[in-house]
Amino acid sequence: MSEHLERIRKVQSLLQPKQALLLFANSYKMRNRDVEYKFRQDSNYYYLTGISEANGILFIRKDTRIHFCLPKNKQEEIWTGVRLGKEKWKEILNLDESYELQEWNFKKLELLINIETLYYFFGENSERDKEILELCSHLNKKLRDGKFGPSRIELPLFLHEMRMIKSSQEISKLQEAVKITQEGHIAVIQAAKHGMYEHELEAILESTYLKHGAWGGGYGHIVASGKNATILHYTNNHDILKDGDLVLVDSGAEKDYYTADVTRVFPVAKKFTSVQQVIYEIVLDVQKKAISMVQKGVKFWDIHKETIKNLCIHLKDLKLFQESLDEIIEKELYKKYYMHKTGHWLGMDVHDVGTYYENFQSRILENGMITTIEPGLYFDSLDDSIPEEFRGIGIRIEDDILVNENSPINLTASIPKEILEIEALKS
Repeated sequence: MSEHLERIRKVQSLLQPKQALLLFANSYKMRNRDVEYKFRQDSNYYYLTGISEANGILFIRKDTRIHFCLPKNKQEEIWTGVRLGKEKWKEILNLDESYELQEWNFKKLELLINIETLYYFFGENSERDKEILELCSHLNKKLRDGKFGPSRIELPLFLHEMRMIKSSQEISKLQEAVKITQEGHIAVIQAAKHGMYEHELEAILESTYLKHGAWGGGYGHIVASGKNATILHYTNNHDILKDGDLVLVDSGAEKDYYTADVTRVFPVAKKFTSVQQVIYEIVLDVQKKAISMVQKGVKFWDIHKETIKNLCIHLKDLKLFQESLDEIIEKELYKKYYMHKTGHWLGMDVHDVGTYYENFQSRILENGMITTIEPGLYFDSLDDSIPEEFRGIGIRIEDDILVNENSPINLTASIPKEILEIEALKS
């Protein structure tokens, strides 16, 4: 049995008799005029089907698996590629019924009759939302006929819960993405030199990912040199690299729908300056301590709290704060230099699905979860209250960590981050 079919059956086991899950595949999206964006399947839909074909509809009840797909059409397939067709879909997913997409309009009312709860990702597509609400309203006007439609529409968060715990196959896919990401990061560290543009490094990343079979980057590449590194989501990537500056690269390859997420920082020249080295070693020290906490049973937000404390201790040592450690933390004074969280879930999406709280309490880590660990320090180049030697320095170090009992596995450990390793690549 395929892993995708196993997941569908798991969903069926979670559904009650009068409940159903409705998932829509992604459609092609227009970039401009008649030019389309490169197609990527919806992650939830792909998680259950493993198929990248556009415009499908998956309907699951406890005892039924139904799918609607694009029809076989030679003329259209010449332009957009060969389609599976309903018989192949039925075979791959062991469906009870498989229909061509135009049948949806004739079958949708029938499918929703006597469904009390419809699990559907409401809010992602306004036209579909309107269609589903109209279907529910229409059916619920037939109560005198002994028929009814969904009285509740709920987000299928159980699907997100399933996605949070990665299988061995998923971990293998992420490891493949990491291998390609490693190639890209090493390539840009070695290539970077005075006078290059940030977008030249971006081009090296993307071409390296594509060369090794990745879809490309799992998110927009951040290539931030000098003061640009103090902008958390800098993506302009148009400035010139200069000797004496650092370059922050936040980039991860996506392969088979799983993406890495890695940040490394390196000098344009061959060596870190003494001040850069001090700040870098602080962030690296704090990151290593945070990684060691990624263990089964640990509260997710405890890692962030400990990271804040450790960064604040170092900031006091640098004489950047005169206040007590407790005051710095209580008043969030540290946010002047560290304004984001320490990590996020990772998987099919770079900011992957899953809750961070349960019953208003921090989520507890479980085996198979993957989180990033990415502390940083950022010194605004225009802030005169910051010592001049620190201004314009931005450092973040990010790795992808698998929860594995009390022995966290750093999936991205092979990507150099020690100062001596990085400087060796520059020589």
